[in-house]
Amino acid sequence: MTELNSEASSTASRRKFLTAAAGAAGALALAGCTESSTADDGSKSITITGSSTVYPLMSAIAGEYAAENQNIKPTVNRTGSGGGFSNHFCVGNSDFNNASRPIQPAEQDKCGENDVEYVELTLATDALTIVVDEDSFVDCLTVEELARVWESDSAATWDEVADRFPNEPIDRFGASDTSGTYDYLIENIQGEERGHTSDYTATEQDNQIAQGVKGSENGVGYFGFAYFFQNPDGLKAVGIDSGDGCVKPSLETARTGEYQPLTRSLYTYPSMEALGKEYIADFARYVVGETTNEELVAENVGYVPLSDAVQEEQMQKLEDAIEQAN
Repeated sequence: MTELNSEASSTASRRKFLTAAAGAAGALALAGCTESSTADDGSKSITITGSSTVYPLMSAIAGEYAAENQNIKPTVNRTGSGGGFSNHFCVGNSDFNNASRPIQPAEQDKCGENDVEYVELTLATDALTIVVDEDSFVDCLTVEELARVWESDSAATWDEVADRFPNEPIDRFGASDTSGTYDYLIENIQGEERGHTSDYTATEQDNQIAQGVKGSENGVGYFGFAYFFQNPDGLKAVGIDSGDGCVKPSLETARTGEYQPLTRSLYTYPSMEALGKEYIADFARYVVGETTNEELVAENVGYVPLSDAVQEEQMQKLEDAIEQAN
């Protein structure tokens, strides 16, 4: 088998694994109130909302758990970090909310208003990835150039970003404003005062971003590294120069912290009420237990697993929360 064929086979295997895991996890769209409950057949449900970036990781873990525990039905939904907090978790309609950035003060207030208590658990490390078409003239962007692409008063053509680029219109694809990735880009690249352009195709479906960018030689998009890791065909990951030269996103540069400022932590937030249920506490322990699983987290999904020391800290935090919930 050639190296190229081996890489293609590996990518196909990752996709097959994640598709099977998502199916086992019962990844369905939300429809009204979807709190954890016991079904007529005796099975028990767990509702998980939030980040599309965390979605492939949580789906993989939930899928494996469901395969081992036939009476437990975890459902993972892509609502965006903010959409999950505001519309579901902080009003008491989901058991977990996944997030690609920490919970924000306004969301904390909304949870407080509805007596929703929670614990923050770190799951993995991501390299937020800027992608272009594989034939694009863009190979590397400085942080300031990236800001010009995505700020509110954004550049209309690539030569307005940098003189080395041609006079071609910028075709943007990115996360919706309910996304934690959208928030992260503003906070760590443009800054709040420069905001985020509205001149782009917005979606919570990261695969749609990938497809849009693939169809445009002038296109650019962003999403979690897992989506590039699983769908590299036709795309190129752009290097970022934060002052020390161009660094490409990868598991290794995220692990070492070289890829800045787009290396970030990924989280899940179980509610204290949910952790008071033994089967949900067991699921939460399983989730944290899998965060050091190199094969699942890195090789199959595309994120950096936790170190043993950090996993122990997260497990202790979870155990303290479970004890408090009971």
